[in-house]
Amino acid sequence: MRTFWLTVFIVSSVLLVAVVLRNKLSWGWVRGFALHLILAAVLLYVLNYSGLVTGMYIPLNPITIGTVVALGVPGIALIMGLQWTVG
Repeated sequence: MRTFWLTVFIVSSVLLVAVVLRNKLSWGWVRGFALHLILAAVLLYVLNYSGLVTGMYIPLNPITIGTVVALGVPGIALIMGLQWTVG
């Protein structure tokens, strides 16, 4: 069963790369996504190490960066609210 899912993953990845390389419109999407990803990571890094918010630390991992990429500034507020509520 593991071999089946690995095969599906590899075939899907190859087809996704083929679609992205074939369409010029996709390059704009990839570039925009990469820009948002980098800006989210930099924003979280600056927020953690600037001392603007004392007592809060948002780890830089794929979950938090993905949340900030998808939701923007409200994503940061969501993560901080969850940390404040849980911790």
